Amino acid sequence: MDGRDLVRSVKAVGSGGAAQGLRTVRAAWRRRRADATGLPERGGERARVPGSVLDVEPGPGGGVVRFTRSELRITVAANGAVFWGWDGAAPEPSYALAGRCPEADPRAALEPDKDGGWRIVAERVTVAVSRHGAVEVRTPGGVTLRRDLPPRWWEPADGGPGRWMQRSEVAADARFFGLGGRASGPRLRDGTYRLWNTDPGHAFGPGDDPLYLTMPVQMVVADAATHLAFHDTSWDGTVTLREGEEGAGSGHDRAGTSELRMDGGPLRCWVMVGTPARVLHTWAALTGAPALPPSWALGHQHARWGFGSEQEVRRIVRGYRERGLPLGAVHLDIDHYDGHRVFTVDRENFPKLPALAEELRRDGIRLVSIIDPAVEAEPGNTVHDSGVAEDTFVRDAAGRLVEGVVWPGESLHPDFTDARVRKWWGGLYAERLAQGFAGFWHDMNEPTSFTAFGENTLPRSARHALEGRGGDHREAHNVYALCMARAAYEGLRELAPHERPFLFSRSGWAGLQRYGGTWSGDVATGWPGLRASLSLVVGLGLCGVPYSGPDVGGFDGSPSPELYLRWFQLGAYLPLFRTHASLRAGRREPWEFGEDVLGHARVALVERRRLLPYFVTLAHLARRTGAPYVRPVWWGAPEDRALRDCEDAFLLGDCLLVAPVLDPGRERRTVQLPRGRWYDTATEEVFEGPAQIVVDAPLSRVPVLVRAGAVLPVRGDGGGLELEVWAPEPGRTGFGVVVPDAGDGWNEPDIERFTAHWDEQRVVVEREGRDGGEGPDESPYPVRIRGLSAH
Repeated sequence: MDGRDLVRSVKAVGSGGAAQGLRTVRAAWRRRRADATGLPERGGERARVPGSVLDVEPGPGGGVVRFTRSELRITVAANGAVFWGWDGAAPEPSYALAGRCPEADPRAALEPDKDGGWRIVAERVTVAVSRHGAVEVRTPGGVTLRRDLPPRWWEPADGGPGRWMQRSEVAADARFFGLGGRASGPRLRDGTYRLWNTDPGHAFGPGDDPLYLTMPVQMVVADAATHLAFHDTSWDGTVTLREGEEGAGSGHDRAGTSELRMDGGPLRCWVMVGTPARVLHTWAALTGAPALPPSWALGHQHARWGFGSEQEVRRIVRGYRERGLPLGAVHLDIDHYDGHRVFTVDRENFPKLPALAEELRRDGIRLVSIIDPAVEAEPGNTVHDSGVAEDTFVRDAAGRLVEGVVWPGESLHPDFTDARVRKWWGGLYAERLAQGFAGFWHDMNEPTSFTAFGENTLPRSARHALEGRGGDHREAHNVYALCMARAAYEGLRELAPHERPFLFSRSGWAGLQRYGGTWSGDVATGWPGLRASLSLVVGLGLCGVPYSGPDVGGFDGSPSPELYLRWFQLGAYLPLFRTHASLRAGRREPWEFGEDVLGHARVALVERRRLLPYFVTLAHLARRTGAPYVRPVWWGAPEDRALRDCEDAFLLGDCLLVAPVLDPGRERRTVQLPRGRWYDTATEEVFEGPAQIVVDAPLSRVPVLVRAGAVLPVRGDGGGLELEVWAPEPGRTGFGVVVPDAGDGWNEPDIERFTAHWDEQRVVVEREGRDGGEGPDESPYPVRIRGLSAH
């Protein structure tokens, strides 16, 4: 027995909730015993490297290169994506990919290269394989973007999964982004980042890593080009990053490095090269188009752990209505369940939940329900009984049900890596729909199981179906939440076929965007937590998950009026705009912070409602192109190094630049502008970029700048769509797009493209012809021209 674990056990039992504390102690020892007997012992290991090239076997888009101790399968797809897999690993099966793999590029062929190596030359990329197994990705012009050195394996002498390591070199000027939800980003500094979805068990800040949603996806931005690298294995691992150094003209540059170490799984990689927009378009084509939220989910949403009753929900909604504050949804946390049991309702405090939902819907407000994967391990619970009857729960190596501890107490977890179980779980959402819920919020799905010590998740030895292949939690852990989201999405598609499902998940993996979005999780209340909120949203967007947002105000504690207001103002420009807080935290309603904060919050809410058509358009563009709503300021000019290092501002679509206030006491701030002319939306003052400017940032607002020539779809005073057009630079043409959406359903509306240009002394706005032979016509929407005072 470990003495430190014994001390933790005593503390857990005596920490207040004695019954739950005792359960977590038992769960921790139970987990330890399960892994001691259920996991193979790791004895001696044999180290292995590929060796030297023996021969090649050409194939579509590439082929197979055989080495003395391994073989490399390599293919360039027609869309320019490059795949390679060691030891014969193929692209499938994969939880990340959507549908079939892309077709191989018929023009790309494997051909001899210098020094005994081989290469594939394609339109968008050249891939070279050295005779010892290094893989080099180059631009069409021959500039090396990434060089993966020969990998190394450590294989147990008695068989079983082996560990492996892949070290990669990138340009000295390159910057790293991605790896899922990271609080310290969005630019990832030197350090080691773990790839294991983790509930930190406390409110987190920038120094906490890993968090709930990790994925082995790197976006690397350099002068020559941007590339995205995805290592498709769901096992536990680490990525150690080290930025390069340039030799100040001496020619002695030090390359940046990325060292990936994985505990198992195939060694296979996808790489996409090009502009950030092209890279994410290819990534979305590979892993799936982002789900399209209903338009109400792009408005403000209010949540709290601890509403407690229908009366409290009505009180909050009445508070918004009486103060003229727009509200799109109310979220109910676990306290609306009966004894914390999923798919139940506390009938004493929520006796007429369907009637409450219908009452709110008439006022344009939807109800959103939390959903936890853990099911109380107690006969008589309908979900438990049906799950046991259908054999849906995770078992251990001996075939016994694996019990964890979550909010209901002793709990079982469905095995979402089994299609049969996903079908069963998806059908359970019929109960939620009958209660009137319109959206779903997945929590605790890393999965989390409370333990007094050790990892707070299921035993690594727990068995999973893994789509019939069979395996254990070491491989299934990181994709557990992804498969839960799939179960819900597919179930809702069947149960409510005419409505777009709305769900967002605390945890996930590559491809989560196919089913919904995510949120920050339990971000700490404080200025560092505010800064981490922006980092998470930007970083997740660069990994292909465009819909996300934080708990506005932070999950714990009581924010100061200034901190709450600055968080609220930031949230008003993020895709998921949701206030939320813990049961023991201070209030989060805008009127709880004084009249000044209330007035400024009202301005932010009204502006969010005014911009709703723009957010709807961005949602449709994300679905069709993979481009996130929230983009780093370097999005259109990744070669601009000053922009690459800017982490305190962001682009909202192509048109707006938002510069939130992330530090206390600031009423002015610097803004790094991309190239072009920009207007301050509040004052219409004009700035020319690229430049660093200083702008006012009073408590009443955060600086928002708009690109000259932008055509913005907004909500007019009468509620209809109108175009806000900012005067283009003389001699230039502005542009913008509109996707008019009824708000729900599956119709794919046309993208309407608009241009704006000067015609003598006036700005003319025209809609481009939507059919091949048609010329431009006048805008069908009212037009308001702004920025004329500068001309």
